Amino acid sequence: MPQVLTEQDGHVLTVTLNRPARRNALTISSLSRLADIWSEAAADTSVRVVVLTGAEGSFCAGMDLRGMAGEDGDEDAAAAERAKTDRGFANRGLLKTGRMNKPVIAAVEGNAIAGGMELLLGTDIRVAGEGARFGLSEVRWALYPAGGGVVRLSRQIPYPVAVDIMLTGRHIDTTEAAQLGLIGHIVPDGKSLETARQIAATIAANGPLAVEAVVRTLRETAAMSEEEAFAFEQPHIAAVFGSEDAQEGPRAFAEKRTPVFHGR
Repeated sequence: MPQVLTEQDGHVLTVTLNRPARRNALTISSLSRLADIWSEAAADTSVRVVVLTGAEGSFCAGMDLRGMAGEDGDEDAAAAERAKTDRGFANRGLLKTGRMNKPVIAAVEGNAIAGGMELLLGTDIRVAGEGARFGLSEVRWALYPAGGGVVRLSRQIPYPVAVDIMLTGRHIDTTEAAQLGLIGHIVPDGKSLETARQIAATIAANGPLAVEAVVRTLRETAAMSEEEAFAFEQPHIAAVFGSEDAQEGPRAFAEKRTPVFHGR
């Protein structure tokens, strides 16, 4: 059974973690596949938005600790061999490095814990079922949140709360997560994917070059001064305004019709 599933509907690609018996816990094999999916989606002009979710009511419970401990692993030989020569693919799979040039929307049901939380922190828009829970609990098992969680959580929510979550290993519910700004939408359980896809469809209907330019600027300028960030965005601004889509948008507005964008 594939550990990661993909399905494209129009310009929206849905990526589903598919190990429900283990609450979609990650393996080297699934991280290898995720790394390839992100790379392929970034290069595919037909994909404008990605939705990331988990199968059967759970987002992702992190790395498969039972597998790490030697219990009935779910790895394939190709992934193990890849790990010898491509040490960076796990971080790319977790969206710690090599982040895409397109928005990623998380649809969370159940647990987004440890590596699952780190995957979440690499996404852009987050929708969660009201019963979802979040946390970086690695220290409880004498492990380190190596998928970007230490750096990102403390930048995305207030520092004292981030430290509390990471050092106690406690889990938080959707109410607290929303109050902290960790997630943007709370929906009834079982509705996160539907809502995420609705948001994705809205984004996919917008000018793809403009969306990509906004995403690139947001990601690349986070650590820059305002002056540096303004300089960084100038070529992106020029490219967007010089595109055919930038002519189509105002024309469609004037003609009171829906614009048709081609990404050029």
